[in-house]
Amino acid sequence: MAYFVHESSYIDEDVQIGEGTKIWHFCHVQSGARIGRDCVLGQNVNISNHVKIGNGVKIQNNVSVYEGVELEDYVFCGPSCVFTNDLTPRAKYPKGQEGYRKTLIKQGATLGANCTVVCGHSVGSYAMVAAGAVVACDVKPHALMAGVPARQIGWACECGCKLAQNLSCPECGRRYRIDDSCLGIREEPQE
Repeated sequence: MAYFVHESSYIDEDVQIGEGTKIWHFCHVQSGARIGRDCVLGQNVNISNHVKIGNGVKIQNNVSVYEGVELEDYVFCGPSCVFTNDLTPRAKYPKGQEGYRKTLIKQGATLGANCTVVCGHSVGSYAMVAAGAVVACDVKPHALMAGVPARQIGWACECGCKLAQNLSCPECGRRYRIDDSCLGIREEPQE
């Protein structure tokens, strides 16, 4: 087997798991799920039916990725972060997958511990959502989001550091500019 699954975990039929992926204790990967290469699923992670997960994704303990959620390459989901897929759930009136709202977490984005992403929104590439934040809107690429509801409090570098006021990274040296109210890279750091 080109991937690792701990003996306490359950993998349903019709699942694809990429080479180098590690699935740890008490996980459940449901039918139709697609998980890329070199991913790590921590303890007690549930991947629901038909969920698509890219390469290099890290999902920490106690996260459920519900049907309708897609994680692109190199997304980081902190411990106990929450996804939803139904804006108006009722136990007595289940909607099924036709009623699910899609949620897209784009390449390189980070979702902090215990944050919640309300369904029907996207989180832009390399965005950083703070621990405990509640995302109830689309998030721009590289946006640094915090609070309940989450609001933008700055910009995050591709490396994860908060950008200075001049939009340069104090850690890696990348410099950015604002284009159409979104962040665009201006120059890569010098080696």
